[in-house]
Amino acid sequence: MDKNTYVAIMAGGVGSRFWPGSREAKPKQFLDILGVGKSLIRLTFERFLDLCPAERIFVVTHKKYKEQVLEHIPELKEHQVLCEPSRNNTAPSVAYTAFKLNAINPNANFVIAPSDHIILKEVEFLDQIRAALKFSEQNEALVTLGIQPSRPDTGYGYINFQRNGQDGVFKVKSFKEKPDVETAKAYLESGEYLWNAGIFVWRSESILKAFQKHATSIYNVLLAGVKDYNTENEQTFMDENYPKTDSISVDFAIMEKAENIYTIPADIGWSDLGTWASLHTELLSIEKENITNTDMVRLVDTTDSLIRLPAGKMALIRGLHDYLVIDEEDVLVIYPKSKEQDIKGETLEIKKLFGEKFL
Repeated sequence: MDKNTYVAIMAGGVGSRFWPGSREAKPKQFLDILGVGKSLIRLTFERFLDLCPAERIFVVTHKKYKEQVLEHIPELKEHQVLCEPSRNNTAPSVAYTAFKLNAINPNANFVIAPSDHIILKEVEFLDQIRAALKFSEQNEALVTLGIQPSRPDTGYGYINFQRNGQDGVFKVKSFKEKPDVETAKAYLESGEYLWNAGIFVWRSESILKAFQKHATSIYNVLLAGVKDYNTENEQTFMDENYPKTDSISVDFAIMEKAENIYTIPADIGWSDLGTWASLHTELLSIEKENITNTDMVRLVDTTDSLIRLPAGKMALIRGLHDYLVIDEEDVLVIYPKSKEQDIKGETLEIKKLFGEKFL
């Protein structure tokens, strides 16, 4: 294992499209969504142990989730949990991580990846990550894993890349926002587009140069604490200054502006598990048209639906097609799967009606 290799896991989101399973107090990264006895963040941590030892794996999260992170990954020391005092999107998270790792090791070459994605082909995934790390070590490059699209999905951003790459690494032309169906079909047919999975690889020095050039405000705010990183003063500095950073994604702040962006196309059995429907798709088998987390359910004239019940509860359901039935004891959601993108908006109305108790 290369002593300059590090991993940062981003785990600060709420996963509001997974409500009511994912809550403000316990977001989906801390849930056993797949029913395998391990949370998504735990699965992500274990996936990276073949890449580098636990002492070089860090987690970036909101400070309110620090104890949950340490509960799910007890191998981590407290200094390996980067605690954001505010949610300012992913660009400040990446910059904070880069400053901290650069202070530990100026040659740090690191992966930064979400905590709540599925990757079924883990051997292939790590092979691609190692290829990206090799490229970023030898070049001043910002590398992203691009997922080979299997369908014209309108829920993902896309990466347009040049086809004349070298050693499996290709120059990125541009990033595209979530397209409509016809545009997504055209992307798929062209063979020049990949899904943007938000999995990045770069040296700390390279990404900090990019922030200095393209997101100067964020860079300057966090540069002021350079003497405090990895000391007892780090959290005090972050609590005072991190909220001053611009709230913007790393895609908008850096990836859509920088010229030294490269991608590695990957077929790794990936899903971002962004919604209940994506979970349904991942779990669906040929034999079953419904997915349930229990045998204590009788389904009559019900098809293509996802049903999640609390332990010990029995349900009789009739006449549903393409529905979500999510029972979290204090919250019951019965919602058309085709409309699930509206669930995030529904939580805003729930907040107006009932406050934050059920969020």
